[in-house]
Amino acid sequence: MKPAPHDAYAATASAAPGPRRTSPRPGRAARLWRGRAEDPVWARPALLALLALTGALYLYNLSASGYANSFYSAAVQAGGESWKAFFFGSSDAANSITVDKPPAALWPMALSVRLFGLGSWQILVPEVLMGVAAVAVVHAAVRRRFSAAAGLIAGAVLALTPVAALMFRFNNPDALLALLTTVAVYCVLRALEAARTGWLVWAGVAVGLAFLTKTLQAFLVLPPLALVYAVCAPAPVRRRIGQLALAGVALIVSGGWWVAIVELWPASSRPYIGGSQNNSFLELTFGYNGLGRISGNEVGSVGGGGGGGRPGGWGETGIGRMFGDSVGGQISWLLPAALVLLVAGLVVTRRGGRTDTARAAFLAWGGALLTTLLVFSFMAGIFHEYYTVALAPYIAALVGMGTTVLWEERGHPAARAALAGALAVTAVWAWVLLGRTADFVPWLRTAVLVGGLLAAAGLLFAGRLGRALALGAAGLGLAASLAGPVAYTLSTLGSGHQGSIVMAGPASARGGPGGGPGARGYGGPAADGGGMPLGAADGGGRGQGPGQGAPPGPGPGPGQGQNQGQNQNQGKGQNQGQNQNQGKGQHQGRQAWGEGRAGAGRAGGLLDGPDVGSAVVARLTENASAHTWVAAAVGSQNAAAYQLATEEPVMAIGGFNGSDPSPTLARFQQYVAAGSIHWFIDGGARGGARGGGPGGGSSAEIQEWVQANFPQITVGGTTLYDLTSAQ
Repeated sequence: MKPAPHDAYAATASAAPGPRRTSPRPGRAARLWRGRAEDPVWARPALLALLALTGALYLYNLSASGYANSFYSAAVQAGGESWKAFFFGSSDAANSITVDKPPAALWPMALSVRLFGLGSWQILVPEVLMGVAAVAVVHAAVRRRFSAAAGLIAGAVLALTPVAALMFRFNNPDALLALLTTVAVYCVLRALEAARTGWLVWAGVAVGLAFLTKTLQAFLVLPPLALVYAVCAPAPVRRRIGQLALAGVALIVSGGWWVAIVELWPASSRPYIGGSQNNSFLELTFGYNGLGRISGNEVGSVGGGGGGGRPGGWGETGIGRMFGDSVGGQISWLLPAALVLLVAGLVVTRRGGRTDTARAAFLAWGGALLTTLLVFSFMAGIFHEYYTVALAPYIAALVGMGTTVLWEERGHPAARAALAGALAVTAVWAWVLLGRTADFVPWLRTAVLVGGLLAAAGLLFAGRLGRALALGAAGLGLAASLAGPVAYTLSTLGSGHQGSIVMAGPASARGGPGGGPGARGYGGPAADGGGMPLGAADGGGRGQGPGQGAPPGPGPGPGQGQNQGQNQNQGKGQNQGQNQNQGKGQHQGRQAWGEGRAGAGRAGGLLDGPDVGSAVVARLTENASAHTWVAAAVGSQNAAAYQLATEEPVMAIGGFNGSDPSPTLARFQQYVAAGSIHWFIDGGARGGARGGGPGGGSSAEIQEWVQANFPQITVGGTTLYDLTSAQ
């Protein structure tokens, strides 16, 4: 039976061009270079070049980010020292408290540190490898069902998406999450080819591991993938249901084994579960890291999103969120085109029948995109721009599949119109996005618009043009579509990114002059795993005002991000009407130091740790072996900076926000009496202030008790209390 015209995979499988190979099977090296027998000669070399270029780009200037997010780097350092800390994802090797996520994302980095020692490259290179792997998986999924050109376009779009270039060079869990959800889609598509149970089970394993990476966000792909398989798999209904049940079991086992061990482990001999208020991972999963992200009711955090289009602490919610001032430049360059191409692809494949794998591919990638897009758009809880890296593989796949399917159908006027329309809307939207950073490569904006519209006009007549002219129009359109994201990506690669909040693109896209009113960094809540207390300034100098949530903070940096009460942020992102920051100072600080790095003298806080001088390191490491923790500090970011500087355990009181009830004052006093903690470091987060924190004010009580009972010294501008010597 002749395959349907759009069943490209079936066509190549049953009627590959040329005679069947009769010569001996080539060696492994030859197969690696040549690829499939039916592939064009350029296909495999082009793929290898794409992967090599992706790796080289992502490795470029990698160490400029230092320890990136020190919150996770400290846990990686701890896991490199202690297998118990490795297993639980503890913030320190003495296992006082865990990070506020499950530990799967930490494991590759911790293994790298165990093998090669502690350093920026040792932590970040595993993330780069995840990025290269994600590009390879997207290429393989699209290539297998469509064409080599479709796979290459999809892989290139993913590699050059600004937020992907950011997060595959950063140590947050989002890199591994994006890779695993992409693998899940690939496995489901493989299972759909012949109702293969094994591939569906592997999809369940991938989602289970994604759960151990970032809890319930991993499940956003489940509804569309399960529905697509239930409807489109070439098997009887009973078998499809049984296969989905087996995949569900695989998911539960691969994601639940760690949860079961943690919940059954005696709480007295394991670290406190960071981010929870009752030392329970299940509470963390379904509350603060789960349904609370949707509703905004996140115990242990502050702030919330806007409802019904109203701006809130995490930005305005609604369908336009992904196109807003702070998010648009991260991910949305090709998002309108992907939506157009999704519809067009479903129209082209509408006659394929229930089991048509081309239509199933559009449904799987499109369903994953729409589900994740809607949740991100309307979630009222903690939301950061870099979360959108989860959308990048889905957009890339739809662009690769949709453009090549419409190109093959270019003899039909409707297909040409759809392809030209997708290109035109991409050019216009890029013109809008580049206009938000008008000082960044100013000529590019006009070039993209003119080139894209000219190419779109050419594609309208592609059926009448000669092949050379049609290919020229297509090449111009591809260049115009990728020019904006490529520019933002190169800007991202050229600078380091540190702290809890990072954004891709030029500094003017991240807040301050040139950034839109929704740009991050104007004093709103900002930490993944917690909100910024009122009064905390995310300025270049890490200056903090005397507001409700933060202590007076020293150390203005290049951006002079102090609360001056003048030159306010024009009403954008103010700290609830008080303690407004100098927007200009903040922008300059980010531009000079990369996401708020302010140089020597930078004070610690909720979002990032302080710079730790050699004199402080020397004092903290004196007689370190005599103590379980060389020091304790309020807030994980603050503690992480000292731990990374000393490579010794530092207790993070109160977890990320300083609001977790870990340890209680009584427990802390027991540690001090036993000589387990040498120093207390003043300063840091104040999320657990007395009466105002969900943790019952433990961190404030501990600090007050320390200040009242132990001698204070100042070393290199840092205030220390010697807990081994009472007043």
